[in-house]
Amino acid sequence: MTASCERIFIVGRDSLPERTLLDSAGTLHWTIVVPPGSSCNADLTIEFNAPDCELDLGALFLCTGDEQVSLNVNVRHNSGNCRSRQQIRGIVGGRARAGFNGLIYVKRDAQHTKAYQECHSILLNEGARVEARPQLEIYADDVECSHGATSGFLDPEQLFYMRSRGIDEDVARSLQLQAFLAPVLCRLPQELQDQFIEKL
Repeated sequence: MTASCERIFIVGRDSLPERTLLDSAGTLHWTIVVPPGSSCNADLTIEFNAPDCELDLGALFLCTGDEQVSLNVNVRHNSGNCRSRQQIRGIVGGRARAGFNGLIYVKRDAQHTKAYQECHSILLNEGARVEARPQLEIYADDVECSHGATSGFLDPEQLFYMRSRGIDEDVARSLQLQAFLAPVLCRLPQELQDQFIEKL
């Protein structure tokens, strides 16, 4: 595939390609959206088989009931001078379960690779669960790669501060959640952003 494209995949509406091969220079700017109330088990593999390929992947999920969301992303750097960036943001509440399994694989010959992966989640209550497993498997020695994951609750001190300034608690909570989702939410058209914000 020769790739220079921008796509938004809405789970339940669009089919997500399980395997994408980048055989010539180009850029994929993809965003995966798991709409509120949707469950999914999505597998995505992207292979860099030529130099000067780039991936900018964002994913967003909001689960507040009993949804089950699983995102499995495998990015394989088989050629050098390629870049990948993954940014996953999620909010989980109710009895929902969310999981992210991400692998960045860098082949021995894939020198000068730059690859970054992060997954951040907010839990709305004690019954919600998030499990994130970012992984690096690197066989080249001249690379820049990193990964990370965090999950936790909204900061009560920030909520208190906003309330002390006259902001209603529900509004303060919604504003904090919007700010948390913003790095991926901003990639969506305004109509989709509004649909997400309504559910916060």
